Amino acid sequence: MATAIDIRSVTKTYTRGNETLRVLDELDLSMAGGTFYALMGPSGSGKTTLLNLCGALDHIDSGEIVVGDTHLEDLDGSELAAWRAAHVGFVFQGFNLLPVLSARENVELPLLLAPLSSRQRREQAERALELVGLKDRMKHRPKELSGGQEQRVAIARAIACDPQVILADEPTGDLDRASADSVLELMQRLNKELQKTILMVTHDPQAATYAEKTIHLDKGKLGRIEDNTAAAARSGS
Repeated sequence: MATAIDIRSVTKTYTRGNETLRVLDELDLSMAGGTFYALMGPSGSGKTTLLNLCGALDHIDSGEIVVGDTHLEDLDGSELAAWRAAHVGFVFQGFNLLPVLSARENVELPLLLAPLSSRQRREQAERALELVGLKDRMKHRPKELSGGQEQRVAIARAIACDPQVILADEPTGDLDRASADSVLELMQRLNKELQKTILMVTHDPQAATYAEKTIHLDKGKLGRIEDNTAAAARSGS
């Protein structure tokens, strides 16, 4: 069964000098498993904070976050690290590839945390690169790839451990329109063909149309949720 995400009365604050900033304010949000969500809102609305909390990169102040059957607030540091490695793939705007490593070696990095032999890591990395259409570039280093290809390598790295949840923070922010559309089409495929649950932060309304639903945040609270498939059907596209 595809992994669902439930946000229950979640509050998150940060302290800046003498000021306390309430980034998420008793947020309630349920996301169905196997669905591609876009997360939008003005700067400071809590989008990236929510993404980081869902991936256990940060801790909530109060409330609950349940991913699948796991209550993240119940896990300690080492348990959270093991959970992330097994269940979540991260994709960032800046690709975060190591320039001295080949595409395949970059994809293998998260597999070092798994109980796999070097041959098994290599085979899984090659399968992931094949899935994103870059097996023929697996020996190339990042500087030998286009921006769109670098992001595809980053996506291959995110899916190498076969996670059920993919969290993407502005994954097309540094790409031209054609490369961005290609990456977004790939994410659609991962959602539809492999039933990955995807939560993507974006400021780009066109990028959001690739998702099934768009969640709008405003000042740490839930705004509206749009059904993009219904909107597309109404427009005849």
